[in-house]
Amino acid sequence: MTPAVIVPAVIVVGSYNQDYAWRVAHAPRAGETLRGEDFRSAPGGKGFNQAVACARQGVATHFIGAIGADAAGDTAQRLATGEGIDARWLRRDDAATGSACIVVEAGGQNRIIVALGANERLDSAHVQAQSALFTDAQVLLVQLENNLDASRAALALAGKHGLLRVLNPAPVHPDLDAGLLAQCELLTPNETEFALLLERIGSESIDAATLAQQDDASLHRLARRLGVGSIVITLGAHGCFVSHADATRLGDDSACYRIAPERVDAIDTTGAGDAFSGALVAAIVRFAGRPLRDAVIHANRVAALSTEKAGAAPAMPHYADVLRRFA
Repeated sequence: MTPAVIVPAVIVVGSYNQDYAWRVAHAPRAGETLRGEDFRSAPGGKGFNQAVACARQGVATHFIGAIGADAAGDTAQRLATGEGIDARWLRRDDAATGSACIVVEAGGQNRIIVALGANERLDSAHVQAQSALFTDAQVLLVQLENNLDASRAALALAGKHGLLRVLNPAPVHPDLDAGLLAQCELLTPNETEFALLLERIGSESIDAATLAQQDDASLHRLARRLGVGSIVITLGAHGCFVSHADATRLGDDSACYRIAPERVDAIDTTGAGDAFSGALVAAIVRFAGRPLRDAVIHANRVAALSTEKAGAAPAMPHYADVLRRFA
């Protein structure tokens, strides 16, 4: 059973995509046609996935996004209501609702192509029109599947009202710069996103595949090059790594540390990173007054549990599910 909704709220500004997913033995090679083992269509989009993950942790969740004037947009509205999410949609008649093609291999790894559609037409004016939401919220979460102007507007409003500003830098936008990162207090990249940001903003090149094998001091040094107060790097099957400029600001007592992975029977990693970010901001609210480490541990468990079900938003576990599994 979903726990009672906890306030103050989280605001998620982000994307909604309708996912179209095929399960195959292996990803098709050039010129190859494969027989799919399974097909499904389900709600997704990094922002909506994160909002669902947050809401299912029992935290009041507002979502600001854009959809098209089409059947997929109707579905988005209906699903948000069903999840108890207060969604403030910008409905566009000049673009389709975003969509994603997802190919999931037998081992659970995925390859994704996204057509962002209406998501790229979410504008700053629509975000600013929701400014009343920011007066009572505690945390803002944004990602990069939208128009960057909308993200900047949300971060500016959050700064004005004293919200904790969290950025999941996925996918890394070609126009993302140090100025936008400077507006954020907490960053949640995966290995690939961290390596891309490090090359672009930190002027240092590193192979993303080697990050998990770096020692803590080396990873901490690299994280500090991005100029963001706190960074949580998700490392897939290797858990995650936390780096702070000032650990005490978020209640931790260590400048850097690792959280070990949880043991699960993964069948589909689609949306695991979104599960982590959404659950992290929810746990920051739920566990107010406790160290960030506790929120990271909870987010790590939510992300792990999400891989045991197919899909993105539908696979997000509820708070009670996490407690039953991990006590």
